[in-house]
Amino acid sequence: MLSSLTFRRRFSDLSEQEILALAISSEEDDARIYRSFAERLRADYPATAAVFDGMTAEEDGHRRRLIDLHRARFGEVIPLIRREHVAGFYARRPVWLSQSLSLETMRGEAAAMEKVAHDFYLRAAARTQDAATRKLLGDLAAAEASHKNHAHRLEDSHLPEDTRTEEDRTARRQFILTWVQPGLAGLMDGSVSTLAPIFATAFATQDTWTTFLVGSAAAVGAGISMGFTEAAHDDGVLSGRGSPLKRGIASGVMTTIGGMGHALPYLIPDFWTATTIAIIVVFVELWAIAWIQNRFMETPFLRAALQVVLGGALVFAAGVLIGGG
Repeated sequence: MLSSLTFRRRFSDLSEQEILALAISSEEDDARIYRSFAERLRADYPATAAVFDGMTAEEDGHRRRLIDLHRARFGEVIPLIRREHVAGFYARRPVWLSQSLSLETMRGEAAAMEKVAHDFYLRAAARTQDAATRKLLGDLAAAEASHKNHAHRLEDSHLPEDTRTEEDRTARRQFILTWVQPGLAGLMDGSVSTLAPIFATAFATQDTWTTFLVGSAAAVGAGISMGFTEAAHDDGVLSGRGSPLKRGIASGVMTTIGGMGHALPYLIPDFWTATTIAIIVVFVELWAIAWIQNRFMETPFLRAALQVVLGGALVFAAGVLIGGG
């Protein structure tokens, strides 16, 4: 880490040529990011992809003008200097490398990129005492401001309210199909299917540690099974449900969480205290499932509550009766 810091230049030590080179490389990076966003969105969100295409063209235009300015003032050779070479220069999280960026995340990242760059150049211009450097930084700040304004104009032309609403609806539907639906199925399976073995063991042995071990085994085993099943039975190509890996993770993790929720209280040595807390956890879990169904799946709350709570109560009763018998 110390060696990397050694090779970072302070912004105040950069020459006007290096500042111009830094601006050129920044414009190149931003154009690449916008171009990658556009390609990712083109199939499902063509209107937003068109917005990013326009922003890419704008960044390319500014880069060409900056290169022309550099050629006129300093010649053909542009120094190799990038953001990471300058101490105190604004750092951008490489979110564009993630394969699971949402539509709203891309829009928000683009807005943040333009705003942070604009603010940085304004602050840099205010700190310098050299008139030529101040003018150069002021011009760069104005360029970033024009980028931001142009982005708004592009959204107005390519993303009218009805188009944006439709794209947001599509993004929400994809989120539900990829994450919420398999996660909800896993939470229901983990919360309900593990009730019988956990409470049967609890009332049969009245040994909290044994109950915890059985509950943990049931929860983890169910999570692995549900995760593999969800990932294997549908590759998402025809159904449009998204990545099987993401769906498998959502289903497996939520299944395990659902089962572990009422297994963990049995780490408490006192049997009746642990059982009382476990029953409260079960109650919370079942109502949480009903809320998720109502919130994301648009199931009427009373119907969702009746289905989940009634089913959970029957499984719980079965476990108590079998264990107590």
